[in-house]
Amino acid sequence: MKPDMFRQPVTILVGLGFPAEVRTVMDAYRHLAEWPALNRDTAHSIALKACSAALRGDIEAETARGLFAAFAEKHDLLAPETDVIVASRRRHDKDPHIR
Repeated sequence: MKPDMFRQPVTILVGLGFPAEVRTVMDAYRHLAEWPALNRDTAHSIALKACSAALRGDIEAETARGLFAAFAEKHDLLAPETDVIVASRRRHDKDPHIR
């Protein structure tokens, strides 16, 4: 595994709500670098600095992943897990009261 690869990708929603998997520190860094300047906050700054440090080899990729995931969660970018969607759909299919 490459040193900047995440053990598990962070799935975020981009554009019009399409899921995209962020698999590497560089992917996370690019997403953070493209974040609009007016919407940048402390969570963004910390995640961006962590990704920079991971790219230099100063910290582990998993540390940067955790901070990127925290940034994504704070900004409601995390995609729902597919297990949750499937479970919800199954419950919906079985319950005659839910349309």
